[in-house]
Amino acid sequence: MKARLFAFLALFMLAVSLFVAPAFAVQPDEILPDAKLEQRARKISADLRCLVCQNQSIDDSDASLAKDLRILVREHLKAGESDSAIREFLVARYGNFILLKPPFAWDTWLLWLTPFALLTLGALAIWKSSRAKSAEAAEAAPAPLSKEESEELNALLAASPGVNTAVVPADSDR
Repeated sequence: MKARLFAFLALFMLAVSLFVAPAFAVQPDEILPDAKLEQRARKISADLRCLVCQNQSIDDSDASLAKDLRILVREHLKAGESDSAIREFLVARYGNFILLKPPFAWDTWLLWLTPFALLTLGALAIWKSSRAKSAEAAEAAPAPLSKEESEELNALLAASPGVNTAVVPADSDR
């Protein structure tokens, strides 16, 4: 019964999520009458970072600065500028930070290479730790008894009453 209820709820949530449209912050007064220009504006806005929210595109942000940037993009489109010219204008004004996917350049190399450096350092730390643990385990292993020690142990066990007198073999390597 619980499995059926869970399956029903999962299917219901899936069905509901298919009908939910992505929420855009674009206001009706910002939308351009030309559908092709509006589509270009949405594409450009989806690639630009909101400078207030910093983890949202200006298309998704409700911040007033994001609205100003959306309007600015639409004004440049109405003036007949190309998508790349609008991006270049905004990068010149705000720097590569305004792009959600900044290019690999001299001023963004740290942003791009830090994850790889951290992964490499983490892998080295794990490797070094595992080598230290294996060396520590090898040192902690008890050394086998020599022939003399084995004979002495056997003699002690034989002399002790009530103790199992199993013979301890001598190490053949020594």
